[in-house]
Amino acid sequence: MPGQPPDPSKKIAILYHSAMPDARADSERVRAALSAYPARVISGRLDDPAVRQSVSDGECGLAIVLGGDGSILRAGHLCASSHTPILGINFGRFGFLMEIGKNGWQQYIPRLMSGDFRLETRMMLTANHIRAEQQLGSWEVLNEVVVCRGPLVKPLHIFARVDGEQLTTYVADGLIAATPSGSTAYALAAGGPILPPELRNILLVPVAPHLSVNRALILAEGARVSISAPGSDNAVLSIDGQHPILLGPDDRVDVFAGNHSLHFIRFFDAGYFYRSLMSHMEQNPAAAQS
Repeated sequence: MPGQPPDPSKKIAILYHSAMPDARADSERVRAALSAYPARVISGRLDDPAVRQSVSDGECGLAIVLGGDGSILRAGHLCASSHTPILGINFGRFGFLMEIGKNGWQQYIPRLMSGDFRLETRMMLTANHIRAEQQLGSWEVLNEVVVCRGPLVKPLHIFARVDGEQLTTYVADGLIAATPSGSTAYALAAGGPILPPELRNILLVPVAPHLSVNRALILAEGARVSISAPGSDNAVLSIDGQHPILLGPDDRVDVFAGNHSLHFIRFFDAGYFYRSLMSHMEQNPAAAQS
């Protein structure tokens, strides 16, 4: 989808991770670069209530996120519901989801402000925590939903249902339900396939399966997945790497395509994904030695 110049009636939000070294100074440099344009700019930490409220209320035409992939995940949860596009500048370590690096970002500001970019749409999931048919929690998910073992080092018996029908029982450390974006995160580490980011599928990947199905499954966008570990007091739920939530022995987690999508600002052609992927994979020390 082609980009457009930022709406001058809306703000530009600069969001940064509070633990990032020199975060405030870096945000001020970005703000100074935008001062040459007729733009209203607000900046603050990702957990700043005032800035978050402004984004949630739809007052911002775009968000510039400084940090790493964790910062993008947090910003994505915030920006998706208000349809606020995100430009990521990598001030973190890995930055697979980021668009441009901390060196040379200034050259992209004129392109950003003139609308010389494209919008890449990423699917999100909804995850609902259910107990006795009551919803205890609901989350929007950019990367993955994980149901896995807790502190006890023993595999779980994980029941997976698709569209109300029993799929299989995994004896495994966990089960990942991922978006195509998440196919390059935990799902990749667990041996899952890499999906192009603009696909709209749900990826199921077991973690360390024992004498059970060990292949990843790619489901249609409209599939509804239910995950449970009946009778276990050692199962937890994690959303996009956030702190785990203890699941009760009769709880389940329902996962399905969310109502919102996340839009990334991209300056490069669609083939950037594969070039970036190879570049990041080659950062693996074992790959470098070969």
